[in-house]
Amino acid sequence: MDDQTTSSGLVTADGQPLKRSLQRAERTRKLTALALVGPLLAFLLVIFIFPIGQMMWRSVDNPQIVNAIPRTLEALQEWDGEGLPDEPVYAALAEDMRADAELPRREQWMGRMGVRLNYELSGARGAIARTSRAVDEFEPPFKEAFLDAHRNWGNPELWQILEREGRPLTASYYVAALDREYDSEGKIVLRDENRRIYVSLFGRTLALSGIILFLTFALGFPIAFYMSTLPMRYANLLMICVLLPFWTSLLVRTTSWIVLLQQQGVINNAAVAMNFISDDQRYSLMYNMQGTIIAMTHILLPFMVLPLYSVMKNIPPSYMRAAKSLGAKPWTAFRRVYFPLTLPGIGAGGVLVFIISIGYYITPALVGGQSGRMISNEIARHMQQSLNWGLAAALGSMLLVGVLILYWAYNRLVGADSLKLG
Repeated sequence: MDDQTTSSGLVTADGQPLKRSLQRAERTRKLTALALVGPLLAFLLVIFIFPIGQMMWRSVDNPQIVNAIPRTLEALQEWDGEGLPDEPVYAALAEDMRADAELPRREQWMGRMGVRLNYELSGARGAIARTSRAVDEFEPPFKEAFLDAHRNWGNPELWQILEREGRPLTASYYVAALDREYDSEGKIVLRDENRRIYVSLFGRTLALSGIILFLTFALGFPIAFYMSTLPMRYANLLMICVLLPFWTSLLVRTTSWIVLLQQQGVINNAAVAMNFISDDQRYSLMYNMQGTIIAMTHILLPFMVLPLYSVMKNIPPSYMRAAKSLGAKPWTAFRRVYFPLTLPGIGAGGVLVFIISIGYYITPALVGGQSGRMISNEIARHMQQSLNWGLAAALGSMLLVGVLILYWAYNRLVGADSLKLG
């Protein structure tokens, strides 16, 4: 019998069964691969996946009212939703407010509840704050004491909001993000026309992103085509010009466009000096949609040029010569042979430009004005000024889902495997 075999099968040189040795080697290989990609997975989890999960959770998380007035919410279960609640509900609210003042860990919950209610009903925060300071002096009947403390305690709408939002999870932020609200019967209805802003902002964001995508393609395709036909020495020089914006701060580039586009800026002064327009007919290119389109097209143009160039550089010139030798005219050869071969680069550049432009913030904030604002600016406003983080998270989640839907549609129609970034 060969020394490399046993009665149970093949063995290795050191006498170990070959099957077990192969399994051990495969396990070692997998553990090594996991160790190599582990830091990247941890980075994505901490920097990307976890914050997105937190954002989506924040859009439905609703702990403020539940933690502030648990006894009141329990008493409200007996309320029929008509008129004002009975005395036991007001007594439970007084007990909750007094307990809130006594327990150190809950001392901020009443203030948080006031802020949360103010999103739904103007003046609710003032009612909470004023009543919390005077609740220790309340005596039965508590209903009359609360009605004397602030007029909102006599507003049935406030109690309907407390009953509706007194749950750990809420859909109110998404309702508001769709320009809708709850009526007195608890039904979801459209807001007043002068308060509908988010749906139109989403539409404007998609429209601006589509326009910027088209302009970057119209400008980037000839540049990439010209670069691909130049000798390498001149192509590299032109590539440096394309990449030059990446070596300049985004804020500096945006500020430069402010200098160029303002009514007393370089473009208008040049047009007046060459008698294209009179001094009182200067173009209005700043703080509007035109300014946003111009600045963002310039900033995002390299993201279209680079994928196109990487594809065009690898298209053999002999294809066009072969088409012409077979009788095709230059335009026909370009349309039937060359252009289809550039589709992977067009798809990659289009996806990059469109997704980046949808979430752009700095440039629309600086040069966009009111008509050039995008949904990202409204999300930032809620994060920094109104502090309505739940609504900001709902808007951000809707934007994320919208991008994923668009990418899914692109994958179904074109195929993500056709993308070519380099």
